[in-house]
Amino acid sequence: MKAVAYHQSLPIDNPQALQDVQLDAPTAGPRDLLVEVRAISVNPVDTKIRRNVAPDGGQAKVLGWDAAGVVKAVGSDVTLFKVGDEVSYAGAINRAGANSELHVVDERIVGRKPRSLPFAEAAAMPLTAITAWELLFDRLQVANGTADQGQSLLVVGAAGGVGSILVQLARQLTGLTVIGTASRPETKAWVRELGAHHVIDHSLPLSEELARLGVPQVTYVASLTQTDQHYDQLVEALAPQGRLALIDDPLQPLDVMKLKRKSISLHWELMFTRSLFETPDMLEQHRLLNRVADLVDAGTLKTTLGEHFGTINADNLRRAHALLESGTAKGKIVLEGF
Repeated sequence: MKAVAYHQSLPIDNPQALQDVQLDAPTAGPRDLLVEVRAISVNPVDTKIRRNVAPDGGQAKVLGWDAAGVVKAVGSDVTLFKVGDEVSYAGAINRAGANSELHVVDERIVGRKPRSLPFAEAAAMPLTAITAWELLFDRLQVANGTADQGQSLLVVGAAGGVGSILVQLARQLTGLTVIGTASRPETKAWVRELGAHHVIDHSLPLSEELARLGVPQVTYVASLTQTDQHYDQLVEALAPQGRLALIDDPLQPLDVMKLKRKSISLHWELMFTRSLFETPDMLEQHRLLNRVADLVDAGTLKTTLGEHFGTINADNLRRAHALLESGTAKGKIVLEGF
């Protein structure tokens, strides 16, 4: 089968950083689906692993943790799907990625593809939807419904992949006042279009930006990027007994003692945790992906596709990695077909 892989960790401007390869087709295990991949999207995790994780013995390592496709075969213990089903999912970080014509994935972390979306638009959703959903409802424990009416959520980096779905979920499914951050005119417009009540500039002091809105403090913060740079401002912006959740990899250690005086709680979100440890509630990712598909088909949520980079090949994936590494991507980058 065709695939895109790397053999050593290299800068993305090196032509060998990602290469077109031919690999043996995988075989589905008992709980696995064998999926014919129709479209993929690219996430920061792809670039981080490419830069920092050298393949064992120079073997070909396949990245890609967002896919939409068609089930071609099922394992002996599969009960949730059948051959011919259209699916979308993010996969597991401890298994081969989906930048290949065929891919195996545990059925418990797979959802149905939204019927209203073509494959490319569907591929933009899974990883960020899982991350945003778990962050909002599992980590921050925001209520689904209007119970949090009058409370506020600050989303730092709201124009990125996770922010683009998190803003929609918070606006559509909760009573929160949603405040997104962005720094360029086009990203500010994007965040407003997604439903944020307010948009502030994260290149300026966040406390001053919030004061300009007449919002002295917020109840919840979802810090999606550059947490270490904004950390002191986030502590200042949070109300006593507020909650801070983050997903990025701070370059500097965070001083948790700064949270004590306000009794602020700190929450990490990694959407791969359930699949890495095969937690008893691993099936929740299947359920939430189906719920997201229902919301998309109902018109409540929309795809966060930002740019379509064409066919799935090494040249186009290198372009996608370069754009993500530049920090200027808006929404999700997708590729389609081999």
